[in-house]
Parts: sequence; C-alpha cells; structure tokens
Amino acid sequence: MSNADRHGLITKTVRDSGSATVQELAGLTGASEMTIRRDLDILAAQGVLERVRGGARTLLLRGEEPPFALRAREAVDAKLRIAAGISALITDGESVLLDSGTTCLEVARLLRERPVTVMPLSLQAIHLLGEMPGPATLMVPGGQPRAAEGALTGPLTLASLAALRFDTAIIGCCGLNAADGLTAYDLDDAAVKKAAIASARRVIVAADGSKFGHTAYAYVGPCTLAHTLVTDSTAPAAEVTALERLGTVVQSV
Repeated sequence: MSNADRHGLITKTVRDSGSATVQELAGLTGASEMTIRRDLDILAAQGVLERVRGGARTLLLRGEEPPFALRAREAVDAKLRIAAGISALITDGESVLLDSGTTCLEVARLLRERPVTVMPLSLQAIHLLGEMPGPATLMVPGGQPRAAEGALTGPLTLASLAALRFDTAIIGCCGLNAADGLTAYDLDDAAVKKAAIASARRVIVAADGSKFGHTAYAYVGPCTLAHTLVTDSTAPAAEVTALERLGTVVQSV
C-alpha cells in the first residue's frame, strides 16, 4: 500500500469511526505501529485529524464540512475521471466559470492546457492557473476566501458573477439527491453557487458517488438546474434514475 493510499484509508477510518487507535490502524493497513504513528503526526499537522494518546480522533462535528486537505485525499481516482469527463464537454473558446472544491481543482489542471477563458472561485485554482503561462485565459473575481478552504464568497464575489455571463458553469456540491436538490455546508458558499448557476448558459455539476443521497445544511437549488451531471460508477443507481427522470443528463465515467 502506498503512502497516499494508507493516508487516505487512515483519514476515512478516523472520520467514519470518530477515533481509532494505532493498533487498529496498523492492523487495518498492514503497516507497523511506528509507521502509523508517523502517519498520524503528518495528518495532524495538515489539519486532517487530531492526534491523541494512543491514536487519533476526528476534528469534525456531525454535519460539518470535511476540511479541504482531507477531501483532497478521498476518491482521488474518481475525481480525476470526473475532471477528464468534464473537460471533454468543454469546447475550445468557451468562457468557463469554475466552482471551488477538490474535483473542480482537478478540472482546472486540465483547462489550463486549453484555449478557454476560466474564472475560478477558489484561491487554489487561481494559483494553479496563474503559476505558468498557457493557452488558458485567467479571470480573477473579487471576494473573501473562506478560511482553510480558499473558496471565494461575499459581496465582491457575487458582484463579479452578476457582471458577467459564461458559456458554462462547472459546479461542485456537498450533497445531491432528487428530493432535496443541490446543497452546500455553508450559506455563503450556497449563495455563490446560486449566482454562478444564474450567470451561465449551461450548468455542469461534478459529484462523485459519495455526494448522492446526502443533504447538507444550505440549499442551492433543485437538481433540474443542472443540464449535465458528471459522476463515477459508485453513484447509486436509484438516485441516477431519479435525476434522469427529472431531465438531467447523467454521465458516468
């Protein structure tokens, strides 16, 4: 098992169980207890979990958004496939609004090699698109970055979105189901997503299978706002069918 795979398994186990001992994690991963202790120290320094005597425990309250550093380690292969599927739907020359989040960051990695105009809504994607010259044209919105997330929110972000019209908005979400629609953990983030959707001719939603059937705190809108949903093979079949009945095109990658 690679370091990245082991770290991903450790973070998921601690988050799902609330806590785990060094011995439990060593048995689960097949690594030595010394290696697990070192892994926990690294993950604690990254803000993924809390180191306690004999093991680790989650930093999350029930219903709280997992930190960016933790989400970046989850479903990595699925996010890469989803990003590639979304990139294939974008035509050269388009203007693209790119939401915040770990999957949208992977989309940014692909779009920076394309002759498109991109306005990202996160500091991570802005940095990625701006760090080296390329065929993509970067537009930078105003806004206040959310702590530890880098997602831009607030009146300046909303004003930036209101002033522009995009060919495509690529939207991430924290929860998705046919009954409760698209949801986010943060009210300010939900407001930005609503404005982003309103500013675009076409809306593509990026969501791996873990987002289906989950409802977060802040309502964004009905799933019918999405013209296309790009997901992976772990998406529950019943939810996919329900979304397709509502008229959303679901593309599984």
